[in-house]
Amino acid sequence: MEDKQHIPPGPTAQELERHAAKMAKKKAARDRMMATKDGEKGLLIVHTGAGKGKSSSGFGMILRAIAHGMPCAVVQFIKGAWNTGERRLLEENFAGLCQFYAMGEGFTWETQDKTRDIAAARAGWEKAKDLIRDPAIRFVLLDEINIALRYDYLDLDEVLAFLRDEKPPMTHVCLTGRNAKEGLIEAADLVTEMTMIKHPFRAGIKAQPGVEF
Repeated sequence: MEDKQHIPPGPTAQELERHAAKMAKKKAARDRMMATKDGEKGLLIVHTGAGKGKSSSGFGMILRAIAHGMPCAVVQFIKGAWNTGERRLLEENFAGLCQFYAMGEGFTWETQDKTRDIAAARAGWEKAKDLIRDPAIRFVLLDEINIALRYDYLDLDEVLAFLRDEKPPMTHVCLTGRNAKEGLIEAADLVTEMTMIKHPFRAGIKAQPGVEF
């Protein structure tokens, strides 16, 4: 005789009643909290940390903006020379809503030319300023700009002053890259730190399309 799969008994009527009462209480508390949250503004968003997912999350926000019909733009610092899947997707399918500028030439250990790195970072920042100033653009992703700031290719005070004084009030700006500087973290409205628990690179697995780029 075959063993029959054991199916645990369903909740009793009393358990269902207690659950419904608990959820009703939770919903009422949630509704009260949400009633106090009616503000809107263009956010300054920072994705940092040693873990994977900083750029991935930024591009996820770009796709959300596109889905809402919000014009947006991407400026890639440092790794702009890469032929990434997100760049291909946006340029081939959503060019009408998303401008894409790959301004970097590779990581510093690849270029081995600090003067060139600084020039590329400055050019990327000038393009970023033009895009952020445009009130028609609602979301701007500055991918890996934190690396340029970390190496002082860009002046943090200049970047923060521009974002404070010239960013239109309803424009969202997301800055990604590990080692975000403290001043940027303090100025931001939303900061997420990606923590690395495990990474396949440590086990000898190279970066793979669809996962890393």
